[in-house]
Amino acid sequence: MTSAHDPHAHSRTAVALAVVVAVACGALTAVQSRVNAQLALDIQDGIIAAVISFGSGLVILAIAVLAFRPARVGLGTLRDAVASRRIPWWYLTGGVCGAFFVVTQGLSAAVIGVALFTIAAVAGQTLSGAIIDSRGIGTMAARPVTVPRILAGLLAVAAVVLAGSSELRSDVPVQLVVLPLVAGALSGWQQAVNGQTRAASGSALAATFLNFVIGTALLLAAGAVRVAFVGLPSELPTNPLVYSGGVIGVVFIFGSVAIVRITGVLLLALGTIAGQLIGATLLDVFIPVEGHKLSGLTVLGTAITLVAVTIAALSGRRRAQSAER
Repeated sequence: MTSAHDPHAHSRTAVALAVVVAVACGALTAVQSRVNAQLALDIQDGIIAAVISFGSGLVILAIAVLAFRPARVGLGTLRDAVASRRIPWWYLTGGVCGAFFVVTQGLSAAVIGVALFTIAAVAGQTLSGAIIDSRGIGTMAARPVTVPRILAGLLAVAAVVLAGSSELRSDVPVQLVVLPLVAGALSGWQQAVNGQTRAASGSALAATFLNFVIGTALLLAAGAVRVAFVGLPSELPTNPLVYSGGVIGVVFIFGSVAIVRITGVLLLALGTIAGQLIGATLLDVFIPVEGHKLSGLTVLGTAITLVAVTIAALSGRRRAQSAER
């Protein structure tokens, strides 16, 4: 049986570095979204694009696992832990959540718009992060739900609403808004259970590999159904950059797995949300999409998310200092 990890044991430097990593991972997610969207547009199939993205990431991870013995040992340790019931089997469901998120992007984002999709997903992710932190999971001890942490979560959601307000639409089916809300909530769960597989295996690489194995398997099943009805894409793009989504996904999941035990789920979610807005802003400045201009509201929303991250981080630090007295 695993023991809960003391959230006060991490130094200020460790938490600060973990938040920086979370923000960087979020910025990479913005790049991944642009890359995957372009791939889906080029082949006119969001699900097959997701299969290609996840699958390429799995290939990279498989090579890495073969090359690094500690990762292979970690997979064996994780298998034994599940078989002996030292950890529950549902710790392995992170890949399911990741696959669901990607499929949801393909099903709803094109209909309801990226702005509304992001707002719903962020709301779900923030809520699930707060709930998971308040209850704890496995080696992660419960983190009290304080007023500053609630304020930080509300600020993050408000910031994303503000950033995407110029692109919001009202004529959308309610069920297609619920999908990203659920996907966002499951994203918080994914980060939590991936952190537990990392703790059980002793290897962030092993936990990341397992996440991609399960996610790719589910996406292959969805892709097979898709191909049975509409067939394969007529041709694949020749630009190698549109296939980089898998690499970015590997870095994002690996980084999240490595730091979630330090940040907790809510602070990790807030950091990645801030990073997404920063990344999206930089992309709009340096690699703009035709017909889409950088909005001042987007810049303001990005600044607000950074305030939210700072509030959440300082709140955790104050609790640690109080516990030490």
